[in-house]
Amino acid sequence: MEGVKKLASEKPVVIFSKTSCCMSHTIKSLFYDFGVDPKIYEIDEIPRGREIEQALLTLGCDPSVPAVFIGGEFAGGANEIMSLHIKRDLKPMLKKAGALWV
Repeated sequence: MEGVKKLASEKPVVIFSKTSCCMSHTIKSLFYDFGVDPKIYEIDEIPRGREIEQALLTLGCDPSVPAVFIGGEFAGGANEIMSLHIKRDLKPMLKKAGALWV
């Protein structure tokens, strides 16, 4: 789990994803549309992917992907991120984390 937290703090926005997950694609597209440049970890393509997936599950990510970290803190999965967006709370979070300047 410590490894996930270290990876999650590398950039203002970090997304753990799978290449075959349509919700992961949707969440990544949302951030790209905002002009955010997230660090993406495709856990089905990296050597320790299963280990990372298990750590995400223990953090409360169910399903394990997408898992979005903003400012090093777990912000949620697809449902939580879309809820933040609909409530207009996502942009302020991104600005506070230094991921969005406008």
